[in-house]
Amino acid sequence: MTKRDYYEVLGVKRDASEEEIKKAYRKLAMQFHPDRNPGDHTAEERFKEAAEAYEVLRERDKRERYDRYGHSGLRGGFGGFEASRDFEMDLAEALRTFMSEGLFGEFFGQAGGAGGRSRDMKQRGNDLQIPMKLTLEEVAVGVNKKIKLHRYMKCDACTGSGNARGSQETICPTCRGTGEVRQVSRSFFGQFINVSPCHQCRGEGRIVKNPCAECRGEGRIEGEKTITIDIPAGVAAGNYLTVRGEGNVGPRGGPAGDLLIVIEEKEHEYFERHGDDILYDLPMSIPQAVLGGVMEVPTLNGKAKLDITPGTQSGKILRMRGKGIPHLNGYGSGDQLVRIVVWIPSKLSLKEKELFMQLGETDGVQPPKSERGFFSKIKEALF
Repeated sequence: MTKRDYYEVLGVKRDASEEEIKKAYRKLAMQFHPDRNPGDHTAEERFKEAAEAYEVLRERDKRERYDRYGHSGLRGGFGGFEASRDFEMDLAEALRTFMSEGLFGEFFGQAGGAGGRSRDMKQRGNDLQIPMKLTLEEVAVGVNKKIKLHRYMKCDACTGSGNARGSQETICPTCRGTGEVRQVSRSFFGQFINVSPCHQCRGEGRIVKNPCAECRGEGRIEGEKTITIDIPAGVAAGNYLTVRGEGNVGPRGGPAGDLLIVIEEKEHEYFERHGDDILYDLPMSIPQAVLGGVMEVPTLNGKAKLDITPGTQSGKILRMRGKGIPHLNGYGSGDQLVRIVVWIPSKLSLKEKELFMQLGETDGVQPPKSERGFFSKIKEALF
């Protein structure tokens, strides 16, 4: 069967621009798409014919070959060109072409071609992950941190393309620009098609023939960058912040990955964190616990005064409202819990022993007679 002239198929002039060719193909593809013409074999053939014409005329190398040698230039053994096979599209390839140009989304009212692969799809760079240790004081108020990143950055010599100055990348001859290769196998159960990334172009569809000397065709080089990270108040160990686009730049113009900041907490000298509450152990002497009074205790925002009720038991927990960690992305703060720890001296002078012996003979310092009640109070104070 004699093939029609590709320019005639698309209805454009031989000097038509790339945009005019794309526009003409879009119109025909929408008109003869199989989903709009179910069971119409003529429309299916027109759809495949338009896709085949577009496959040739959209790519500069193929178009120049076709303009010079016609259909014969797309086959091996003519004019010095070689091709793996006569250019013949099946319906699956035509649909792939249709979807890869984003036309699938226009046809079905979607953004992008579902299931299609863009021929200009660039490989995204890897994400970076770094730990960031914070003190409880920094967690309580939020903080800005400057960090220096060692990462892949765009090569300025080739502006990220990977090509030496004055040269351009070419279509991969293995996958013909799709970035994928298909292997068809047949078995007793039927035909199976395995689609995998092209090994020659690594799924990009294009090959750098003349690589940039600075980046060796990668389009990126190793470098350093200092950025400022805004850490909100109330974060906790294990939380992470995502900074979009601050990861490694992808090869040959690929988008950058993200930067993940993983929060860690430094051990504090005084405080233990329990959710948004903090716990502080307040040591007291026996006279202070017995007599009570006002004591000064540290907080995350400086020192504060705390009233101690006379007769406070060791292990009792007092609550200081709003003195804890702010709630992340919310209102209010946790509390500061103050646990009373009565200090018992291990060494006494002779005079101190005499005083304690005299004190021990009085009824006021004796524990309650009911052991159950006494231990219940201790349990309540501790738990």
